[in-house]
Amino acid sequence: MLTDNLIMLRNLNGFSQEEVAEKIGISRQAYAKWEKGITIPDIEKCALLAKVYGTTVDSLIRTETVEGVGILPPAPAGKNIWGSVTINERGQLVIPKEARRMFGLTGGQRLIVLSDEEGIALIPAEKFERRIKAVMELASAPNEEEEADS
Repeated sequence: MLTDNLIMLRNLNGFSQEEVAEKIGISRQAYAKWEKGITIPDIEKCALLAKVYGTTVDSLIRTETVEGVGILPPAPAGKNIWGSVTINERGQLVIPKEARRMFGLTGGQRLIVLSDEEGIALIPAEKFERRIKAVMELASAPNEEEEADS
């Protein structure tokens, strides 16, 4: 778990073992032993590694496997990878239980579907509508120059 994540994160970030070791104040050999699974870092070093890689200690020590893809890299701090879902013949999908729990999603709740070239995002309609309303209020408020002209 940890060894796979250390290797993936280092490669994804384009770091050498030497560079990571320097960032957390250890030798390259000590870091190499962590990647090989010979030894494991203490909790303080795990916290430093998580900071270097922009993830959490929890994500650093756990692995997520997706069928057909393999082991996923740890998600960045504040982000989640919930695994995969399958769209049924009617175009429906089931949101993983942990994601529903985390976001308080319940049956019958309205969600706004957003997308870009990369994929799709679902946002509870109430949150989205509040944000849009706030943006519209800011956009329609007179700015300081307009107030000074009147």
